[in-house]
Amino acid sequence: MAFNPGATKRQKEAARREYQQKKDEKKEQRKREKAERAKNPLSPGEDPDIAGIIPGPQPKLEE
Repeated sequence: MAFNPGATKRQKEAARREYQQKKDEKKEQRKREKAERAKNPLSPGEDPDIAGIIPGPQPKLEE
């Protein structure tokens, strides 16, 4: 069986393009999320890591 290096190269290039496209999409999504967070600032002294967390027992999930 003959080995065709051109086909392998095209597959690798296509995989690289797909990976880069996914990476760019994630970058754009993070950019939109960052802009959204800037629109809704936290109250002074509120920790962004625990914002919106309610202590105590959590409500049961509806099935």
